Amino acid sequence: MEYEAVIGLEVHAQVLTDSKMFCGCSADYANAAPNTHVCPVCLGLPGSLPVINQRAVEMIAMTGLALKCRINHDTFFDRKNYFYVDLPSSYQRSQYDHPICVGGTLEIDLANGPKHIGITRAHMEEDTGKLTHVDGGSLVDYNRSGVPLMEIVSEPDIASPEEAKLYCAKMRQLLVWIGVNSGNLDEGAMRFDVNVSIRPKGTETFGTKIEIKNLNSIRSVERALIYEIERQTKVLSEGGSLQQETRGWDEDKGVTLGQRSKEFAHDYRYFPDPDLPPLAIDEPWVAERRAELPELPDARRQRFEAEYSLSAQDALLLTSERAVADYFEAAVAADREHAPKSVANWITGELFRLLNDGGETIGAAGARLRPEFIGELLGLLKAATINGTTAKQVFEESFRAGTPPAAIVDAKGLRQISDSGAVLDFARQAVEANPKVVGDYRSGKTQAIKFLVGQVMKLSKGQANPQIAEQALHEVLDA
Repeated sequence: MEYEAVIGLEVHAQVLTDSKMFCGCSADYANAAPNTHVCPVCLGLPGSLPVINQRAVEMIAMTGLALKCRINHDTFFDRKNYFYVDLPSSYQRSQYDHPICVGGTLEIDLANGPKHIGITRAHMEEDTGKLTHVDGGSLVDYNRSGVPLMEIVSEPDIASPEEAKLYCAKMRQLLVWIGVNSGNLDEGAMRFDVNVSIRPKGTETFGTKIEIKNLNSIRSVERALIYEIERQTKVLSEGGSLQQETRGWDEDKGVTLGQRSKEFAHDYRYFPDPDLPPLAIDEPWVAERRAELPELPDARRQRFEAEYSLSAQDALLLTSERAVADYFEAAVAADREHAPKSVANWITGELFRLLNDGGETIGAAGARLRPEFIGELLGLLKAATINGTTAKQVFEESFRAGTPPAAIVDAKGLRQISDSGAVLDFARQAVEANPKVVGDYRSGKTQAIKFLVGQVMKLSKGQANPQIAEQALHEVLDA
């Protein structure tokens, strides 16, 4: 029997605020010593009273609007009760009955076209502490406890590990783009829970749902789903049955492992938090949040294709990050003389290569290689001041030193040699030094001249004008 997968995803994303969700402790804990960003509220001490972080609520509303969600006008926080050592109060302040955002969608691009993944809800909660397991016990750091955390729950619309990977990547791009999440998966700023079941292909009834918790990378999401779908298929194909449960992912072994039977809502004994007031959200407030949103990635990609006549691939690369898209538009605006396609080629080619080689972001590098330098370099090429080979050399030095391209060309004497007499001398030297290639050319192998052009460029240290070099070689060879 052939089976198909039914997958839903929960994305847990920390919200980029200065302070925690319900207290004034700093939410910037990444490099802090353990248990130094804590207070009675985030330590869950008796008698402490929480206060809602307004900016966190604004940011989750922005997220909901970016996901085309409806914003609930009346919402409140619940207590989700369970005992675990990383949860000092033994309950988590979260939302259950009345989340802030409901009913949205996220579009992913598949080979056969776009697919819309439904968003069930996006709600606000607080993060837990962090456990570090060591020989003989575990250590707990409560710096993360109370950091604002969004949980974004999808509909079970995802049909494969590949679609899940694309969904996670698109969600990460969107949250970083609108400035509500750092996207730093290595630091735990975003984590994923996966719900997956299988059913006979073509049927509508859901199978037994298995949850895989706390996946900390997009690659792990894909790998865990591949393994788990194969495991479930094997169990059912051999006549066995599956039990609803929560499993963990062992990254080193590449397997999921059973942890506990799956909890249900009633296991958590949800009830409205008596220490937190309900939130009343009106339309003017929602309009303010909508006005805060930048142009979103998909809209900007489509505009780049239409306004700048870019290919779909170029537009996709240039809108991979908001900072890249901003840099491109700044470079185009700085010098309208040159085609946007030429600007795009230098950014997606040489600039991306240098960023990848150095492990840099465009934010840091763009402060050195200012956007207007792209147009300056294109101007030098158009005026035949330098050739393509020299342009790449100049671009890299400008990237590393932050020096304008024209200044580098002048300081290093890199101007292209277009004087026909000087190039003719290099052509004679190349012909004299390569009699075999000259013989090939004169016997009808005309492509041999390309090698000789390369020799002229070598003799001139890359500064000869290639077109004049070829003309000079014809003059020498045909004499």
